[in-house]
Amino acid sequence: MTILIIIIASVFSVVAFQQPELMYRYNFNAYQVYHRKQWYRVFTHAFLHANWEHLIINMIVLFSFGTSLWRYFYIYFGKNLLALYLGLYIGGIIISTIFTLIKQKDNSNYNAVGASGAVSAVVFACIFFAPMHKILFFGIVPVPGILFGVIYLGYSYYMSKRNVDNIGHDAHFWGAVYGFVYPILLKPSLLSNFFNQLF
Repeated sequence: MTILIIIIASVFSVVAFQQPELMYRYNFNAYQVYHRKQWYRVFTHAFLHANWEHLIINMIVLFSFGTSLWRYFYIYFGKNLLALYLGLYIGGIIISTIFTLIKQKDNSNYNAVGASGAVSAVVFACIFFAPMHKILFFGIVPVPGILFGVIYLGYSYYMSKRNVDNIGHDAHFWGAVYGFVYPILLKPSLLSNFFNQLF
């Protein structure tokens, strides 16, 4: 499933690189979603990316953590893997955009693309299942996943408040929170497993 998502997002993004009108038609524009009821944008924007760098980074991270997440789901749930995985990924897309939709609903100039919210959900679900597993910070320094998660959330929250760049930090933050909470909603007893690994 991870490979299929990567293929779809890559094809859709590359085509949109060559046809800017597709980028305009399917990006996440909160004004268009709220005032013109173009709700499909909440979903379609996650299969578009701003440029090659944006696409490649998101897809590498998705592949790295998505394959691990599939194994965690198999170990802890044992069935309905496809539905559970899609529930996390699609839920990550939707949940990560809600706050931005509310915040930017009257701003017709706000546009966003990318799978970062859903990818953050995948990463943080993996952190939940293995909080002490090492993650390469900046792709170089190995740190425990839980430490990476705390830094990531803190940075995303701080940057969303500053609002000084063109990155959807709100989507990163809420996608991550959703990814961490999702396994608990499915099976609350897993929370004790998380704390056992942590301590």
